[in-house]
Amino acid sequence: MSSLPSYASPLQRTWHYTFRVICGLIFFFLVFPILVIIPLSFNAQDFFTFTPEMLALDSAGYSTKHYVDFFTNPDWQKALQNSFMIAPTATLLATVLGTLAAIGLSQPHVPFRSVIMAILISPMIVPLIIAAAGMYFFYSRIGLQGTYWGVVMAHAVLGTPFVIITVTATLVGFDNSLVRAAASMGAGPITTFFKVQMPLILPGVVSGALFAFITSFDEVVVVLFLGSASQKTLPWQMFIGLREQISPTILAVASIMVVLSVVLLTVLELLRRRSERLRGVTPA
Repeated sequence: MSSLPSYASPLQRTWHYTFRVICGLIFFFLVFPILVIIPLSFNAQDFFTFTPEMLALDSAGYSTKHYVDFFTNPDWQKALQNSFMIAPTATLLATVLGTLAAIGLSQPHVPFRSVIMAILISPMIVPLIIAAAGMYFFYSRIGLQGTYWGVVMAHAVLGTPFVIITVTATLVGFDNSLVRAAASMGAGPITTFFKVQMPLILPGVVSGALFAFITSFDEVVVVLFLGSASQKTLPWQMFIGLREQISPTILAVASIMVVLSVVLLTVLELLRRRSERLRGVTPA
């Protein structure tokens, strides 16, 4: 973080440090409610609050039994298995479709590019409950409601806009003369894509895929509309645990998902920095 220059006025210095304090308070307000569930997940009692033993930092107040319940309970494990079946498949579909759409829309000769782009990213704008209801009526007519492929396709629809946006942002700095140079040397479109274009836009593709994976892995509304008991995912099982029985195992699952999200976001940041280095935005 850059420091203030020596010629900064007292007002500029005051605003500089005030702005840092404001940013710190906003960060604390947003992150603290998420982080507080992590110590709660080690509660030795079946409560959603800190016990006197936990507040006193007594080891008797802490336990890993909720994590043990998550990894041994067949309901939770079935939900975890479904999530890891649905999310990667939906991510793969969203990545392929979103990448092809972004490359196509990056061509200047494509008519109505703005309209097509608005339609493709509309799942990010339309309220999820409306999209889920529309998918339910459509999928029920074609026999996909209550099936794995129905949920996978619905999650792919939700994840595709993220891939389109990230890949499109990467293509902004892409040098199209490289494609023309490869074509002039006899390379076909497929060879040019995999040998020239794909390595340069790969950070954007992977970033979009990670966003699509997170969207699918955390999504619950669409699954409630389109899925059946056999497609119960991890967020759905968490929703049931809150609605039908107050299970503290939810805290353990939530903590694991928070850690997973932090890991994925760290990967995204590393990919962003790599993309900037490849495009020459920042020094290596």
